[in-house]
Amino acid sequence: MLNLNESSHRRLNPLTGEWVLVSPHRTKRPWLGQVEASHREVQPSYDPSCYLCPGNERARGIHNPKYDSSFVFDNDFPALLPNSPKDGLNHHDLIVAQGESGICRVVCFSPRHDLTLAQMSPTETKKVIDVWAGQFTDLEAKDDINYVQIFENRGAAMGASNPHPHCQIWATSSVPNEPLKEQSSLLKYAATHYKCLLCEYSLYESQIGERVVLSNEHFQAVVPFWAVWPFETLILGKRHVADIAVLDSNERNAFAVILGKLTRGYDRLFDASFPYSMGIHQRPTDGKNHPEWHMHTHFYPPLLRSATIRKFMVGFEMLGSPQRDITPEAAAARLRERLAE
Repeated sequence: MLNLNESSHRRLNPLTGEWVLVSPHRTKRPWLGQVEASHREVQPSYDPSCYLCPGNERARGIHNPKYDSSFVFDNDFPALLPNSPKDGLNHHDLIVAQGESGICRVVCFSPRHDLTLAQMSPTETKKVIDVWAGQFTDLEAKDDINYVQIFENRGAAMGASNPHPHCQIWATSSVPNEPLKEQSSLLKYAATHYKCLLCEYSLYESQIGERVVLSNEHFQAVVPFWAVWPFETLILGKRHVADIAVLDSNERNAFAVILGKLTRGYDRLFDASFPYSMGIHQRPTDGKNHPEWHMHTHFYPPLLRSATIRKFMVGFEMLGSPQRDITPEAAAARLRERLAE
């Protein structure tokens, strides 16, 4: 009999069709028990040198308004340009390129330079969610926008160029790789089982409980069975909705509560401001109906054993498939312990 807590095995991610190798026996190595001391970042409430703080000058000479809530602006150095040529090239299906246009925006969560999602009140976070929903609605209505990706890179370890709490929104003319893989899996599951993959998965996790980290009336956060990153989580709505704009006021409040509690739990895990990449996956904005889509939120944090030791994708993981030692079940238990404090 396969023992998921003792034997090496691989787990399927039904959202992407990809496998992750799990090696729980490796946690018996002596060095894994070491935890290094860490210190929390301390940021001022206002930084005169920060290009995201209210009233300050940004890199291209534009001054921010003295905003008192969330602030949205077009990225001064966007990865996508709205008027990129649509031409492409294809040389025997070997050298292939296509023009890609789009819009990149930045959302400052609040005027406070030191106020992360973990430190914001549910009311403050709900206002950010309202902005996300409004931006989704605005961008999906634009010509040539077929996907809207909302994401936050938190901390220098994840490449954040500025500590002022903010996220980005990239609206693209094509559907990016990861949501495209998920769409294929969601469609395939619906065609085979006549049900939503994530509705079924959310129900299963709530019944088992082993990997559930947080839950309220409208949402739950789980360490997914197929998690790659040590303390990866997935936030799932209990109602089948395809995008964030469909969430009603009660659901947005519940989503705000989950986001706040989860990020505070992350900060407590190693007593540090926890780095992560967070992203909301939702339906494409291509004008088609997408009943297969179930909005969900991914958290990918890199820290492994302490605030200074992180997981890297190297060797077999780059050339074969991702691998982890600590099981998702053990990771969920550790997160629950911290959230209970």
